[in-house]
Amino acid sequence: MKTGAKSILWSVAALLLLLAIAVPLVNALVFAVMMVPAVVLYATLPRPWFALHMAVVYAVGTIVLGPAALIVGLFFLIPSVVMGHLYRKGIPARQVLTSATLTLLGLSLLELLLADLWFGFSLIHEIRVMIGDTVDGLNREGIMPGTWTAEMTESYIQNLIHSIPMALIVASFVLAVATHAIAGSALRAGGLAVPKLQPIRKWMLPRIFVLYYLIVLIADMAVPSDGTSFMTVVLHNLAPLMKLTFSIQAMGFFFFIAHERRWNKAIPVLLAVIVAIFPPFSLIGVLDAAIPIRKAFKKS
Repeated sequence: MKTGAKSILWSVAALLLLLAIAVPLVNALVFAVMMVPAVVLYATLPRPWFALHMAVVYAVGTIVLGPAALIVGLFFLIPSVVMGHLYRKGIPARQVLTSATLTLLGLSLLELLLADLWFGFSLIHEIRVMIGDTVDGLNREGIMPGTWTAEMTESYIQNLIHSIPMALIVASFVLAVATHAIAGSALRAGGLAVPKLQPIRKWMLPRIFVLYYLIVLIADMAVPSDGTSFMTVVLHNLAPLMKLTFSIQAMGFFFFIAHERRWNKAIPVLLAVIVAIFPPFSLIGVLDAAIPIRKAFKKS
């Protein structure tokens, strides 16, 4: 595998993905799979050979695109190494996803901090300027409703700013899941025993999560939603994040019933879409985690 055709092809794929970040619109899709080649290479190559392959990829990318290629490449390289290392050790898939998600989240926060300290780029400031300019432009065109006020604009900006942590968490998780789905399949096809995630019908949250959820909901009602305190920001992100978690639990519940009752496979998929569209259905996930309702649907 050190100099085999497969390793070279994965390195070429890594280079093409790196160069594709310069293509508008395409780069949004590229980010979702950027880590896949590096994960496969780290899991299948001796470390010195892996380092050589990636050094060539980043050298060519930097020559073509400049320092941006190196910055982006190194950002995705670290979580790729984490995932590849855990695959080699045979760590369960859930732990791999957790480690990759936390690594991506930590790197995102570090990148925002360094961008602010070194380049004077503040994401919060840019959001505020972008929304303000957009609203001003719409006002000049006469498109904004007359009832729209400066206070409403400020409230909207604050909601966006408060949602940044949740957006980073969800984005990190999605990147980790996409990488695991593709890289894991490729590695298993190559003979490496990469653990799979449990089927969604077997996903179950610990019952204690229900208590945590109730505490968060009560705190969310007690703390003013228009505040700027640390607790307000935490609850602004934690409440919807836990609702999302229980929505996934509800999806798992429907897949469990479909498996036990031998429903058509399209039915749980359709129900999962409905749960995703209508967040109140997350209550089904809360009930599923709180009480053993699955026992009523198990085959006798």
